[in-house]
Amino acid sequence: MLVLTRKPGERLMIGDNIVLTVVEVKGDNIRIGIDAPREVKVYRGEIYDAIVAENRQAALATDLTGLDKLKAVDVKKTI
Repeated sequence: MLVLTRKPGERLMIGDNIVLTVVEVKGDNIRIGIDAPREVKVYRGEIYDAIVAENRQAALATDLTGLDKLKAVDVKKTI
């Protein structure tokens, strides 16, 4: 982990197209501005962790017993 000290108004660059700006420091709270392309997903850590846990749970809960029925399906290709 890279740890840097920044003051309000100072920036951090991640690659060529992501900019983190320290907006405000107030007591134990820090406000950070994030400028990133739309295709880059930005989540708060706790939200990302919840998404990962939900995806793992969904993958474990998948019932694959019905897939055996697909073996009996006769598929004819038409061009």
